[in-house]
Amino acid sequence: ETFLPFLFEFSLITAVKMSLNTTNQRQSVLATAAGQPSLIQQVGMAGAAAVITVTFIHPIDVIKTRIQISSEYGALGMGGTTKKIVASEGVSALWKGVNAAWLRESSYTSLRLGLYEPCKVAFGCTTPETTTFVKKFAAGSAAGALGSIAGNPFDVLKTKMMATEGAVPSISNTAKDLFKNQGIGGFYRGIDSNIARAMVLNGTKMACYDQMKGIVVSATGMDKTNLLVQFLSAASAGFFMTCTVSPFDMIRTRLMNQPADARVYNNALDCFMKIVKNEGPLTLWRGFIPIWSRFAPTTTLQLVIFEQLRGFMGMKAL
Repeated sequence: ETFLPFLFEFSLITAVKMSLNTTNQRQSVLATAAGQPSLIQQVGMAGAAAVITVTFIHPIDVIKTRIQISSEYGALGMGGTTKKIVASEGVSALWKGVNAAWLRESSYTSLRLGLYEPCKVAFGCTTPETTTFVKKFAAGSAAGALGSIAGNPFDVLKTKMMATEGAVPSISNTAKDLFKNQGIGGFYRGIDSNIARAMVLNGTKMACYDQMKGIVVSATGMDKTNLLVQFLSAASAGFFMTCTVSPFDMIRTRLMNQPADARVYNNALDCFMKIVKNEGPLTLWRGFIPIWSRFAPTTTLQLVIFEQLRGFMGMKAL
């Protein structure tokens, strides 16, 4: 439970030190960069930021998934779940499914981050006067939906691998077992809840990040390209994401983790109704702390790395 405060304290100190050293360098690159990167370059930068981030954050995702699918792990909390996994399965179990996570981030997150700015333009965000919070949320939601469709197969594999107790499962064997029992449709199990989750998640993430940057800039007088501005804005967005996304995350996890040869829930609505009826509405927010523990550093690292890459490629800040 002490991991998140330590991470944020360390990151904040680092951000303060680095912000002074990187501003002049970034402005120099911006002044000499030739042309704007293409859409493929934007998506590529987003994917690189996402893969780097998930490598470090994946253990929190494993713990969160175990807590969501099991009342036993839920009662243990983050610390107890971590100890139980390490004691019975080894430290490497905390990185179960990380290869599937890399594939997911390369498809899903690269699109939902890389397409945000083009979607903003498509929704009419061309001037400060026409750029409203609602339009930012709509642009983030559209980018999230497109990314979710592309990344759903890897999301299913990642969830199943993280939930497996015992030996670390193979991604190829997991995929073969899923295809054998459910066909190609098995890779799109939970697609409805995943798209809904991605729209709410990315809409909240990008709109709150974008909005918070304006607030921080107004309050501090610092530039949008300042690393500290990006850090504070991303950390704030991570908290709001957790509040809105937790129920969708619970439903998605339950749908994707159904047995390969059985169907417990028919769809997202059926899953929602059964959880509320059988376990109570607060169950939808079970695992809030581990979800926030994952979202906060993930969002911060993803957006800060993405912004830094944009700057070095000659692009303006979001």
